[in-house]
Amino acid sequence: MAYSESFAEKVREALGKRKDVAEKKMMGGLTFMVNSKMCAGVLKDDLMVRLNPDVYETALKKKGCRPMDFTGKPMKGFVFVGPKGTASKKDLKYWLDLALDFNKRAKASKKRT
Repeated sequence: MAYSESFAEKVREALGKRKDVAEKKMMGGLTFMVNSKMCAGVLKDDLMVRLNPDVYETALKKKGCRPMDFTGKPMKGFVFVGPKGTASKKDLKYWLDLALDFNKRAKASKKRT
């Protein structure tokens, strides 16, 4: 799977000039790591958002949002947001703010040895 470079650029712009963001190609797309933790990503034209599991069900009711089922099984705390849900800068900011808010409390994945 590839990712939309033009959409990835919009995400870069929305994240601004943060010093704690790193990009990493993974899962067939582009992931934005914040403080060395997966925060958001771009897969095809979709935004992948890591959010607080407590707001997962509420998020699914938003325009363009669906469970992240990358492995065939929905992953609680992760959602995909399609182009209809990220069409405006305001919409994209909403989703990235959710991801950045949870990132402060999220645990980093254990490093593989």
